[in-house]
Amino acid sequence: MRLLILALSLLLLSPPVMAQDRPAVERQFRAWLQDTVWPRARAAGVSRATHEAAFQGVTLMWDLPDLIPPGSDINRPRPQRQGEFGSPAAYFAPNTVTATTREGIAMARRHAAALERAERQTGVPGRIILAIWGRESAYGRAAIPHDALAVLGTKGFMSTRAPYFTDELIAALQLIEAGHASPRGLRSSWAGALGQPQFMPSNMLKHARDGDGDGRADIWGSAPDTIASIAAYLAAHGWQKGRDWGFEVTVPAQVSCALEGPDKGRSFATWAAMGITRIGGRAFPADEMQREGFLLMPAGRHGPAFVVTQNFYVLKDYNMSDLYALFVGHVGDRIAYGLGDFASRWGPVGGLMRSDVAAMQAALERMGHDTGGADGLAGFRTRRSIGAWQEATGQTPTCFPDASMKSALR
Repeated sequence: MRLLILALSLLLLSPPVMAQDRPAVERQFRAWLQDTVWPRARAAGVSRATHEAAFQGVTLMWDLPDLIPPGSDINRPRPQRQGEFGSPAAYFAPNTVTATTREGIAMARRHAAALERAERQTGVPGRIILAIWGRESAYGRAAIPHDALAVLGTKGFMSTRAPYFTDELIAALQLIEAGHASPRGLRSSWAGALGQPQFMPSNMLKHARDGDGDGRADIWGSAPDTIASIAAYLAAHGWQKGRDWGFEVTVPAQVSCALEGPDKGRSFATWAAMGITRIGGRAFPADEMQREGFLLMPAGRHGPAFVVTQNFYVLKDYNMSDLYALFVGHVGDRIAYGLGDFASRWGPVGGLMRSDVAAMQAALERMGHDTGGADGLAGFRTRRSIGAWQEATGQTPTCFPDASMKSALR
């Protein structure tokens, strides 16, 4: 249901194309497949037979988001909104967290051997693998409804990120050539992500693993293969064995929320000396005290705070969202340790249009702040830039955009 709602909301971002224009665009698409995709596929080791079979009967998917058909006005204003970044609390809806945790506990028992084997081979804890699996595909129950070649072909031909999706289309053809799936058996999400781990094709080429010993890596139908593949991905991206992902903390008022971010790390001992304490009164692990930790405040002063390890940023390599990585770490802890909700609550923030946040970011950049780009997403650079601006202007820093800032930051 979450994936369906997101997909439906994103459909609003695509510019309309007149029906009478579509046959002409379809002809351009077929020419692009032959003139652009086929030479690249051939150079990547794809046979002509595979290429022809892959695109037999494939037509453009006009209802995908972020399309720029030939002749469209790419400068036409489009509504912008992304709840995942605007309302952190929505990402941790109790029903979603509870269901993912409950099923994760059952999956931990059912697939104990595969999880233990993956952890032994890669150092990635089973609880982390389970939380990713649950978030990505509800442990394999979520529908993966689309023809991946149609999705990737459409996006490679006429999307806002056409070069990226063209590369992924070539990788998908390589998967078919290698026998991982038949052309029509290559099923994906609306974004072209494959199977239960939701790997893009290039990541499947690099990281898919045979976890059940049958000689193939089946990330659509095999739980052991899915488990082994997620573990291999995280290990390849630098998961540090034996370290946690992070700890919920209390950040006293005298510690600036503008100290957030992976480029402002300090030792756990230093954070503790500044007055940051772990929730529940427990000390930070002794073996972490001289290692680097990073302040994370996804809602600024309006929500829970954390000191995270480098492993948190490995989780972000799976999905470039602070909230995604936090969800995985939190649900993993609930699966393994029976923990409850965060001790601190999410405040009533969010609801801004992405265009509003983008205008704030542009204003902050004109002042010399680094927001990471005026993209309308409240990432850590934007959050701490807001905090630095608030401090400089005599305000109490909150490090999160809200409607009251719109008139001052424009």
